[in-house]
Amino acid sequence: MTWALLTVFAALFMASQARAGNAVLVYDKPASQWNEALPLGNGLMGAMVFGGVPDERVQLNLGTLWGGAPNDYIAQGAASRLKPIQKLIFSGKVAQAEALSAGFMGDPKLLMPFQPFGDLHLHVENKGKVSDYQRELRLDDAISTVSYAVDGVHFRRETFMSYPDRVLVMHLSADQPAAQNFTVTLTSPQPGAKVALVGKDTIALTGQIEPRTNPASSWTGSWSKPGMTYAGRLVIKTKGGSIRQAGDHLEVRGADAVTLVFSGATSFKSYRDISGNAEAAARAPLDKAVQRSYEALKNAHLADYRALFDRVHLRLGDDASRENVATDKRIRDFKTHDDPSLVALYYQYGRYLLISSSRAGGQPANLQGIWNQDLLPAWGSKWTTNINLEMNYWPAETGALWETQTPLWDLIDDLQVAGAKTAQRYYGAHGWVLHHNSDLWRATTPVDGPWGLWPMGGVWLSNQMWDHYTFSGDETFLRNRAYPAMKGAAEFVLDFLVEAPKGSPVAGKLVTNPSTSPENRYLLGGKPVGLTYAPTMDIELINDLFNHVRAAARHLGVDAALVSRIDAAQPRLPPLQIGHKGQLQEWIEDYPETEPDHRHVSHLYALYPGDAISPDRTPALAKAARRSLELRGDGGTGWARAWKTALWARLGDGDHAYRLLHDLIAENTLPNMFDDCPPFQIDGNFGGTAAIAEMLMQSRIGEITVLPALPSRWQDGEVDGLRARGGLRVGITWRKGVPTEVRLLSTTATSVHLRYQHQRIVVALEPGKELTVGAARLMPSTNGRQHAAAD
Repeated sequence: MTWALLTVFAALFMASQARAGNAVLVYDKPASQWNEALPLGNGLMGAMVFGGVPDERVQLNLGTLWGGAPNDYIAQGAASRLKPIQKLIFSGKVAQAEALSAGFMGDPKLLMPFQPFGDLHLHVENKGKVSDYQRELRLDDAISTVSYAVDGVHFRRETFMSYPDRVLVMHLSADQPAAQNFTVTLTSPQPGAKVALVGKDTIALTGQIEPRTNPASSWTGSWSKPGMTYAGRLVIKTKGGSIRQAGDHLEVRGADAVTLVFSGATSFKSYRDISGNAEAAARAPLDKAVQRSYEALKNAHLADYRALFDRVHLRLGDDASRENVATDKRIRDFKTHDDPSLVALYYQYGRYLLISSSRAGGQPANLQGIWNQDLLPAWGSKWTTNINLEMNYWPAETGALWETQTPLWDLIDDLQVAGAKTAQRYYGAHGWVLHHNSDLWRATTPVDGPWGLWPMGGVWLSNQMWDHYTFSGDETFLRNRAYPAMKGAAEFVLDFLVEAPKGSPVAGKLVTNPSTSPENRYLLGGKPVGLTYAPTMDIELINDLFNHVRAAARHLGVDAALVSRIDAAQPRLPPLQIGHKGQLQEWIEDYPETEPDHRHVSHLYALYPGDAISPDRTPALAKAARRSLELRGDGGTGWARAWKTALWARLGDGDHAYRLLHDLIAENTLPNMFDDCPPFQIDGNFGGTAAIAEMLMQSRIGEITVLPALPSRWQDGEVDGLRARGGLRVGITWRKGVPTEVRLLSTTATSVHLRYQHQRIVVALEPGKELTVGAARLMPSTNGRQHAAAD
């Protein structure tokens, strides 16, 4: 039985469950700035809808519109710096090693930025006073609506981004005939973009990315040659009325209803080829879509979107009184007003954003998802692989959105090719390597500065692929996609590891060198430095990778020689260490810290998203991890708070996890619910969504823990459709902080240890048949262990 078939069972499984909450963002005025606009997306294009009257703006993005051009970033002669850098680090001359590392960076050392395409503008000719204004984003149908009245006429706009039809659709209607009167045009911030009217009902915008010199302070690379071409087309369909040309605008007069359909594309074919025909690619879906009615386009969109979004429902508390209050006000009030249903909305919004920004055929969600209005976006709006890209996909598994990871797997396929070249040219190693950032051109070299010399990005992404296998049990995925990436990452690590010299605290051990603990620094001789050997995160990542490759190779019956090399190397890795403050040590030595409250908590990877540290199996290390969190504090960026929320959930401390989640929403959330790093950075949304799931359910193969970190504020609630490792769907209902019912659904016949607090029972599951476990079976028994069959 496949997951596709399980989705059918899931629809029946949840049919009897009440639909939880009113999953809608609602506002009583138009957006006055970008961070108030509402996002739409289909993984290929993104849009931000402002909802203005009389002037509407819809800002547009194309997922493959980036600066620069194909480039491997390999710097000539970089490999000659490796051994001198390693020697300097082992000798404690880290500042000198960092100076030398400038010659180890890629060429160029700054990556290329994700770019905005343009804007769709409407000017509506309503001369009277606007009343009854409301704009919404309904998460259960992914449609943005704007409604208002003028002189007794009620107007409505519906806008959505269709994945099946590959177009943006806006429908304008009113409750009186001939009421639609407006002008429409396309504009772009891209230098050299051209707008033309094509026939009586079409606007075309075309151009080519022009050369650009960007300031180094922007952390964005420059390029000296023209890049890809881009094109967008907007077609107007009216019911009644007329359309006429007016300069670079089209004017609609006296229409009963109007449908606008937009499609855009670039000449990007692959990270090595931008020779495509952007205009033909933009026209192709548009030509098909305009032949269909608005209702047909909308129904296709709803069927596609709801098949994903409707898998999980969450209700926290029974008070729905604030669900019709403006969302921006609810966020402001959250600092002092308990609002559990806002947390549930935040969770579902994260799932909505992932569906909207990452679909098969598109690029992975970047630092801003698929939404960016700036030519110089923060951090280039690229893929940062020392936490941010990985965090973007944390909710995909527990949130039952496994298909959204396809663009990530596609990216990893490309990175293996590019990273093999970097591994050979920079390190003389087999396999493939990825450092801390990448872009559309699949950069894998060290970039930015010494903090970019962290060669573990490929290891982390490979571990994430294994985790997908533990959730899905997809043998084809393991054999054809995950295992080749994991194997290549392990081959690189085995070649890269070097023996720590005499005089080192871990002399004779195999260590990474050079490396760093992402973006953090320590004090050496009173001066801050970042490069090191064998930072704790590296050891945790490599241990996981070695365990995963060993398990996969044996399961697949391949690569016995590789497993033997892993078996020989793994015992020689340094152990995890506990520092003098009782904390899990971040560095190979217990150095003084430059920023005790640093935003990254990289050394806690083994607690979450890894699982090598846990209170029940490694209590001493879990205690040290807790101490590290206490020393780091509860502040930080949005994504840092999201990560810490999940870490406290893994420690079973629901109230501390809630404290961080509360601050994430109250202090790091913008009016449109985007995460405020600051500025906007979408990983905080995704990390927060995943952390909420961790508070409600945690899993290992063969084991599910329900309500492991339930905050005291969430006394009553219900969740349905969470996904657990081993191919299981989980539903939980709780009252007064105690589970009253657990519902399980499996694709295969299996048995699972079901845990609640210190109680554990064994449940037997039949394929496709719901198992309901009542409260009595989750409570203590005389022998501490029970066996449950289906009710």
